[in-house]
Amino acid sequence: MGSLAKPRILFFNPVRHALANFQKLSSVAQTEVVASKSRADFFEECKGKYKDVVAIYSTSSSYAVTGKFDKELIQNLPPSLKFICHNGAGYDQIDVAACSERGIKVTNAPDPVTDATADLAVFLLLGALRNLNPAIESLRAGNWKKGLEFGHDPQGKTLGIIGMGRIGRAVKRRCEPFGLKTIYHNRNALSDSEAAGAKYVSFDELLAKSDIISVHVPLNAHTRHLVGAKEIAKMKDGVMIVNTARGAVIDEAAMAEALESGKIASVGLDVFEKEPEINEKLMKNSRAFMIPHLGTHTTETLAKMESLAMENARRGCLGEPLLTVVAEQLTN
Repeated sequence: MGSLAKPRILFFNPVRHALANFQKLSSVAQTEVVASKSRADFFEECKGKYKDVVAIYSTSSSYAVTGKFDKELIQNLPPSLKFICHNGAGYDQIDVAACSERGIKVTNAPDPVTDATADLAVFLLLGALRNLNPAIESLRAGNWKKGLEFGHDPQGKTLGIIGMGRIGRAVKRRCEPFGLKTIYHNRNALSDSEAAGAKYVSFDELLAKSDIISVHVPLNAHTRHLVGAKEIAKMKDGVMIVNTARGAVIDEAAMAEALESGKIASVGLDVFEKEPEINEKLMKNSRAFMIPHLGTHTTETLAKMESLAMENARRGCLGEPLLTVVAEQLTN
């Protein structure tokens, strides 16, 4: 079979870790990395250069060149395009409804991200709880322990998890040895095993009772600014917030204000509302323990994510059942 007869898969980012799997995929499909320099370029090339592409492989940084996979972009994709295989759990940059209208199936990579993201959430939780960021800054400035506030122990504190999915459960299990008592809020109460033994409470009760709040919901129209000034006002004075989900689930400006006023004692953040921009008040506040969206940034996890996205692309191109179709399309 000549290479031109193989289905074409367009990679929006090169594969960096699962190279053996990429080689295998290249034996059954024609793989290439997008060369477009702008959104307009890409639209033009969809009419010619990419006119027979069957699948797109995307990652969370795929949007740097073309912008979001919104309705306009989806409508400009070639008619041959049937699959968008996303290498990541969150897919808020992809307009799934527009894909469904065009008969394009969207897949994501939920399972591989669980452990690495939960590990990082616990790291941020402990770092913010122990007030480590001011200590690290003080040490680097040559001040040793001068003028440092005390941290807190986790034992006996209440952890409120917003969104008890795979990552929420994994965080709960990791926090048990630290003596944290976990409550959670979800759209619906879960079975005891699905909730890893955590107690279901209303959203308002979670806000009022939690010493530490950890966010684990996907970003969509219902969850954007789920936590804003009104919700922060209902929290305990000196609450701590951890976010490894999506920045825009929290109103970043309201959180920065509350951190400044002391209503929020500290935050542990991996995600931001307008990445890579970060609210200036957060940047200036040493009680904001922040890292640049590194939730899945390990060689092992990224290899698993790449492998799953490529396996979905392979299956789509060869007419086999897809492994992880996104939730919105499972009912279609």
